[in-house]
Amino acid sequence: MQIIIDNISVECQEGESILEVALRNNIYIPHLCKHPDLEASGGCRLCSVEIEGEEFPKPACSTYVKEGMKITVRGPKADETRKMAMELILAGHPSECTGCPKYGKCELQSMYQFLGASPEHWHKTSKPVPDNKDNPLIMHLMIRCVRCGRCVHACRDMRGVKVLDYRHIKGEIRIGTKDGVSLADAGCRFCGACIEVCPTGSIMDQVGLITEETTYADAVVPCRATCPAHISIPEYIRAVKEGDCDTAVGIIREKVPFPHALGLVCNNRCEEKCKRGDLNDPLSIRNLKRFAAENDKTQSWKEKYTACAPDTGKKVAIIGGGACGLTAGYYLRKKGHDVTVFEAKKIPGGHMTSGMPAYRIPTEAVLDEVKVIEETGVKIVCDKKIENAAELKKDYDAVLVAIGTSVGKKLMYLPGADLPQVYTALDVLQAQRLGIDYDFGQTVNIIGGGNVAFDAAGTLVRMGKTVNVVCLEKDASQATPSERDAALEEGANLFDSHSNEAILAENGRVCGLQVHKINSFSFDPDTRALIEDAIPDSTYVIPCDSIVFAAGQVTGLTDAFGIELNKFGYPIDPATGKSEYTTSVEGVFAAGDVITGTKFLIDAIAGARDVASLMDKYLGGDGQIDEQLVERKADPHIGRIEGFAGLKRTELKERDAEERKKDFDVSSIGFTCEEGHCEAERCLQCDLRLNVSRPHFWSDFK
Repeated sequence: MQIIIDNISVECQEGESILEVALRNNIYIPHLCKHPDLEASGGCRLCSVEIEGEEFPKPACSTYVKEGMKITVRGPKADETRKMAMELILAGHPSECTGCPKYGKCELQSMYQFLGASPEHWHKTSKPVPDNKDNPLIMHLMIRCVRCGRCVHACRDMRGVKVLDYRHIKGEIRIGTKDGVSLADAGCRFCGACIEVCPTGSIMDQVGLITEETTYADAVVPCRATCPAHISIPEYIRAVKEGDCDTAVGIIREKVPFPHALGLVCNNRCEEKCKRGDLNDPLSIRNLKRFAAENDKTQSWKEKYTACAPDTGKKVAIIGGGACGLTAGYYLRKKGHDVTVFEAKKIPGGHMTSGMPAYRIPTEAVLDEVKVIEETGVKIVCDKKIENAAELKKDYDAVLVAIGTSVGKKLMYLPGADLPQVYTALDVLQAQRLGIDYDFGQTVNIIGGGNVAFDAAGTLVRMGKTVNVVCLEKDASQATPSERDAALEEGANLFDSHSNEAILAENGRVCGLQVHKINSFSFDPDTRALIEDAIPDSTYVIPCDSIVFAAGQVTGLTDAFGIELNKFGYPIDPATGKSEYTTSVEGVFAAGDVITGTKFLIDAIAGARDVASLMDKYLGGDGQIDEQLVERKADPHIGRIEGFAGLKRTELKERDAEERKKDFDVSSIGFTCEEGHCEAERCLQCDLRLNVSRPHFWSDFK
């Protein structure tokens, strides 16, 4: 049917309101109680319009169209009605707008500007804006509420949680929870829908959650933003909650090719930013990733995952078959390039298969994921050490150096560090995982107190050795407490607050580590020299048959590799003097630990994605590597869960120490289906906020 609004003829359908038709046709009618995703309540009267044949103005949000209807938006009667309605709304509203965090983004402010109402003309309230001490994440400052009802409709109709409602308090109608209890006690899901639809500064994120330093989307979904690869965490957790692990794995694989490996060993920085942590404990994101990977039955994502673009005729060589090299190889092959990965060790996987303990990340789990990469057509050549990247470039269109920090570091300033029975933590891990025979003897002293030291300790304990961990830090504070405690439970001994003096030998063999105790230590900010407060007369010897340094790793590269290096052995781009994706040889790129130093698995994967995009552009492509493997389901109606705020985090169970130290099986036990579902149900589903439509401001209309 046809109606006329301000002399403009527009088409409409039976059952549509005048407001809906006007907004769709870019004709602005003031409104507050109507939101694009919600039904109007018809209470604010700001959308009043004049209709030919009607004596009084009618609210456009609740008046439905009829054939031939003639409507005037800015008629004198409508203007008067709207102005009166605005004055009633503003009568009890604080007049100090500049102190409100929503200043400049407030619909009410925009509306009174449109209507020509000035804050100086309305009754000024002296009501103070109260502190919000009861509710984490969300500020409910009802002194700024204009009772439009949007939050009520969002909570009830959009989300199905039904926490907010109209309440009669001291003769006034206000919006709040039943009996005025906190949001947590009322059963709030903290989804943030009420924040998105609130037109004023009445309901907002707690101060500090939204900052100018980051985008709104990243602030709303901080777990995804914090993940270096930007995995869509809420989406895959929602799939787990719905019992669809195949879709969950597909979502994860859109950003990373090693979901199972990451589910076992990722350092889960995303959990530090999980907003659920402000209620009680953050979501167990890493363990849910593992759960999804271990319950992926149909691999419904696989057909799209292994499909590649037509061959480009370009050849790429990748030096290093670890997480970075394999990830980059996958994405470059997907873009149609011919990819060959050269790995110096006898199996691919890098640190995943030779630099971490098997009881944390089993070889089979990694190789299963490597096989999927091979199914795309990536060729992996093992037992092949590349000596010169520049020479290799002569046979390929592009080369990626992704060897990582594959050489353990010894502290050669320590007397005795050059003895035959002195090893590195990487030697220990490779001895077990690659079957290399080293002369460790029976008692091993490990120098270092980080996670790698306790990885080596756990491995040696399982090899039947007596293990002593010697470190400067009190309680080995550099290590993750859970990893430290697990190794100590298994029988490793900790000598914390100890400084090393010399490695002792007898008949050419290591026989002990001479140490002394310290109260504290620090490092000179300029020279990095150790400054310690030693305990007098505390020198003694810790007997051992071998020493293992857990003092970090280096690249092991020299000038013979054919590209320019800095003094620490990291490739650099002479144009900037920095270690970055480009090197001194055109077409030779670098990524992962070989340019960043030893970091985490997820960082290597994220770097691989970046360099793969850059290399594709170099080879003539568009650099677009993002893909969608599976369809999403995101029902905004999340429903009510009693006691939601207090739901406890589900932790993985560890096998008993006496049992697990006897083998190299994974030391932790993955979630059961019930545990996985319960943990996934704790998610706030923050990303659903981004699906809420943006409200209309008058300045949006031409």
